Amino acid sequence: MLRAATLASGSSGNCAVVSDGRVHILIDAGISARRITQGLRALGVEPRHLSGILLTHEHADHVNGLPVLCRQVDAPLYTAEPTAFALCAKWGGLAERFRVFEPGQRFALGGLEVGAFANSHDCACPVGYCVADGRRKLALCTDTGVVTPGAWEGAAGAGTLIGEFNYDPELLRTGPYPYYLKERIRGTRGHLSNEMGAELAAWAAQRGARRVVLAHLSQENNRPELALAAARKALGELGLGERDVELIAAPRNEATGWFEV
Repeated sequence: MLRAATLASGSSGNCAVVSDGRVHILIDAGISARRITQGLRALGVEPRHLSGILLTHEHADHVNGLPVLCRQVDAPLYTAEPTAFALCAKWGGLAERFRVFEPGQRFALGGLEVGAFANSHDCACPVGYCVADGRRKLALCTDTGVVTPGAWEGAAGAGTLIGEFNYDPELLRTGPYPYYLKERIRGTRGHLSNEMGAELAAWAAQRGARRVVLAHLSQENNRPELALAAARKALGELGLGERDVELIAAPRNEATGWFEV
């Protein structure tokens, strides 16, 4: 059985895990190594048993815990080559740990298949991921200003989508951020709004998704109830309710617990 959980989700740190019970894959390490190891153990996963760590990009809220975590576990690091270069320039001693790929590539990690697709974000080479066991597929798409062709494809056929619902446009417009930062967030290399995330969620639901995890909500520019309302509206326009598609707003500083993919 393929299962997943988020350990943290938001602008202050992101980390998720997917497992079939034998192969355990961490996706991003944007919180402290201590929180990651505690979160994994609470889920029944020993950190030393991690099979690999997938990194979406090099921004701090996705990699902050990586140097310390790499001193505690031997798992290889998987990311796009430009991201690996950026991280090696920031921290020494990691080069031998990387297994690099190009967006669009698929590879085996234990008994699971991992696919990476290009996103659009202001960093070296952002990617999202699909993880599949041959029967079930998880898709994770965050930190992108637009839904890319690869993200549409990745969401199709996924039983569970972990998708970005970063900001509410009105809260962003009237909020305290300076103008340049607002422009960055709503730009094509920024983040997905609730409505854009809901469009991807509806696409995934039409193609088999039975669970959508609303991820990477901004603390300043969003509220869980606004993100959930946008998702419900998009699903409702398809005649789908929460009996058809479960919606989970990922907590910012807590783990979700396991959910079946």
